[in-house]
Amino acid sequence: MHGPLQRLRDLEVATRPEHPDLVRALARRWEELPAHVKTPNQMLGRRTAGCEGTHGVFPRCNLACTPCYHAKEANRVRTDGDHTETEVDRQMAFLRRQRGPGQNAQLIGGEVTLLSPDDHARALQAMIRHGRKPMSMTHGDFDYDYLEALALDPATGEPRFEHLSFAGHFDSMMFGRRGIKRVKTEAELNPHRRRFCEMFQRLEREHGVKHYLAHNITVTPRNIDEVPQLIRDCRDMGFRMFSFQPAAFVGNTNRWKDAYREFSSDEVWERIQEGAGARLHPDAVLIGDQRCNRTAYGMYVGDRYATLLDEDDPRDARVLEDFVRAFGGMDFVAPPAIVAARFARAIARHPQMLASGLPWIRRLVARAGGVRAMRADPPRAITYVMHSFMDAKDVRPAWEGLQRGELSDDPQIRATQERLQACSYAMAHPESGTLVPACAQHSVLDPQENLRLTELLPMDPAAA
Repeated sequence: MHGPLQRLRDLEVATRPEHPDLVRALARRWEELPAHVKTPNQMLGRRTAGCEGTHGVFPRCNLACTPCYHAKEANRVRTDGDHTETEVDRQMAFLRRQRGPGQNAQLIGGEVTLLSPDDHARALQAMIRHGRKPMSMTHGDFDYDYLEALALDPATGEPRFEHLSFAGHFDSMMFGRRGIKRVKTEAELNPHRRRFCEMFQRLEREHGVKHYLAHNITVTPRNIDEVPQLIRDCRDMGFRMFSFQPAAFVGNTNRWKDAYREFSSDEVWERIQEGAGARLHPDAVLIGDQRCNRTAYGMYVGDRYATLLDEDDPRDARVLEDFVRAFGGMDFVAPPAIVAARFARAIARHPQMLASGLPWIRRLVARAGGVRAMRADPPRAITYVMHSFMDAKDVRPAWEGLQRGELSDDPQIRATQERLQACSYAMAHPESGTLVPACAQHSVLDPQENLRLTELLPMDPAAA
C-alpha cells in the first residue's frame, strides 16, 4: 500500500495509545511473569516490557572500582567503534522485534566515553533507529569538549540529538578519577558530581540539547552511612534520578574487599529515606520483584518532597489502575500533536481516568504544599531507585536450572530463580533468540564472552 492510504494508516497507528507491536510484547511479558509479582501495581507487562542493556560492546574501563561487576578479562578488550556499532545495531534490532518500540535501553559495557564522540554518537543513533530511548552509562570523568563533540554534527555544527540521557556513577570505591585518584569520603566527589551536571546545563544553554541525568552509586559497608548526606548535598545539582546498588559478589573476585552482606536492603532504603527527608512509597508502583527493585516517584517543592502516589491511599491505587487501563504502555515522548491525539484516544477508551485523575491532582498539589508553594518554587521531579543485584554463586545454579526447565528445591536458589523470572533488566542475544537477565549475563555469560572478545579485539600493548 502506498500514497495517501498508507499515510492515513501510518497516522492511525501513530496516534494509538499503544503501538500494536508493544501491545503484543507487553502481553507476552505478563504471561511470562511468575505469579507472585502479578499484582495490580505491577508495571512489567502492563506499562513497560522492562529496561534493556547492551553487552559485549566495550567492556574496558579506565577506572578501578571495588567491587567491579565486570569479569577480569574486560580490560584486555580493545574499545572499537565499528564493533560497538555493529553489536548495538544487532542487539537493538532483536529487542525491537521482541519488545516493541519506546523502551529504555542503556548503552553500557565498560566506560562509554572511551569510544570517540563520533563512535558514541553512532551507537546512540543505532539505538534510536530501533525505537529505543538510550542512556549512556559513564563514570563521568570526561570534559565538555567530548560532550559537545558527541552532541553536535561535525559537518554542520548543528545538534545531532535533541536530547541526551546519561547516568553518572560516582562513589568512593572508584579509583583513578582525574584530580582525585583516591577518595576517602563521598563528599570529596561532590565537585565532580556538580561539574558533571554543569556540563549538560552548559550544553543546553549553548546548543539547546536537553538532558536527563541519573546518579548511580554502589553501596558497601564503607559508605552506607554517608548516603543521607550525599542525597542532601546532590539533590539540587541537576540529577533527576538517584539509583543505589547494594554491592553484590559478582564479577572480578580480586575487587571484593568487604563483607557486602553485613547490611540488608532495608537498611539501605532507610538511609535513602533519611536523605530524601520524607517517607518514600516504593510499594505504590512495582517494577519486577521488590527483592530486586524499589522505585519511588515524587517531586520536591523547596525542601518538601511529595510522593507521586501514596501507597496507603486506596484512591491512589485506583488512579494507578485507571492510568494503566487508559494509557497502557503509551509513549508520551512524541511531537505534541501526536501525544494529544494519543491522549484523547486513551481517555475515550477509559474515561474513568478523568474521574479519578482530577482528584489525584488535587491530592498531589496538597502533598506538595499547595498552589502558592508550587508557584514560588516550581516542582523538581526526583526518582529514588534501589537495584539489588544477586551473588554469582546463587545466580549460576539458578540460571542453569531455569535453562533446563527445573525449579530448585533449595530455598535460596528457588528465590533467585523467581527473581530472574521477574527481572526488569535484560540483555539481548539474537544469536540464540533469547533475552538474558542482567544478573545472569554478569554472573554466567560475561566471563566467556570477554574471553572471546580478547581474541576478536586484542588490546594494543602500547595502549594497555
